Amino acid sequence: MAPTKTAKTAAATEKTTKPVKHAKKEKIFHPSSRKAGQLQRKNIRQDKLGGQSSVRSKRNNEMANVYGFFYHSLPPTGEMSLVELHELIRDNWLSRHDEELAEEKAARRKGRPKSTREMKLEEAKLRESEEYRTGIDVIDLTHPANVRLFRQWDQKEVAFIDLLRFLRISSTDTERATVSRPGKHFTLVPDSENEVAADSVMQVDS
Repeated sequence: MAPTKTAKTAAATEKTTKPVKHAKKEKIFHPSSRKAGQLQRKNIRQDKLGGQSSVRSKRNNEMANVYGFFYHSLPPTGEMSLVELHELIRDNWLSRHDEELAEEKAARRKGRPKSTREMKLEEAKLRESEEYRTGIDVIDLTHPANVRLFRQWDQKEVAFIDLLRFLRISSTDTERATVSRPGKHFTLVPDSENEVAADSVMQVDS
């Protein structure tokens, strides 16, 4: 006897229907158990690493902005003189937030306290002015090989800056500069000890 239509349908349904998989139950550990302690320490470690990564990223962005200022201040060709480097710090670097600071002051109603942004800008200006007075480290824009290397920077990778040579200059002695970081790039490494000694201190004619 041939199978009926109903029987055929039931057989087909039985073949095509897949067993339903139930979601795996999440394991619950007693708060005082060793496994619960391990998971807690793991979560704390992940949160800490995530926080460190965020702080590091923010710091890198801030440093990239600082070095970006000097990158965009490079002359079209060649390098700066020490006098021009001092002028850059005094007339441009220290005053770069003056316009925003003036806007913050203008927006503040009479008798109202300073905004957080205004206080931060004032603190930064005072701190940087004091750094320039006592001695500030800046990328050496007077050194031909250093300037050529700096022009290759992608304006993002802060680690690249470690290859560069830095000078320490001060507003109290604008005719003298000291090499604070000689630079790690092979093109900046002096060929002899005499060159190191001669290159460690720069002076300009008065």
